[in-house]
Amino acid sequence: MVKIEAIVRPERINLVVSAIEAAGCRGYHFENVTGRGQQGGIEVFTGRGGATTTRTALPKTLLVTVVEDKDKDKIVKAIIDAARSSGAGAIGDGKIFISPVSEVIRVRTGEKNSAAL
Repeated sequence: MVKIEAIVRPERINLVVSAIEAAGCRGYHFENVTGRGQQGGIEVFTGRGGATTTRTALPKTLLVTVVEDKDKDKIVKAIIDAARSSGAGAIGDGKIFISPVSEVIRVRTGEKNSAAL
């Protein structure tokens, strides 16, 4: 089993969720987060007079799911296809982190691993 964490643009989360559901992902959660990557932020106009300031932390959405190893590639592909901006993509489209999961336990029944997913 693997844990997939995807940081994507907030405006793309509905497309990403639809894509992973179509790829067979049954369980996930997501939350709005704020942070920065290599981009280091963006310049924005503030107030009257056109003053600019740099926002170093940007709004993103973090999607988390745990899937079987055999499903990893199709779920990752679905996320990439749905999260990428049109064309070749753009800075700020996001990142995907994949980690091994050694055990999953369903609290209600005590089922473990694949049965708990």
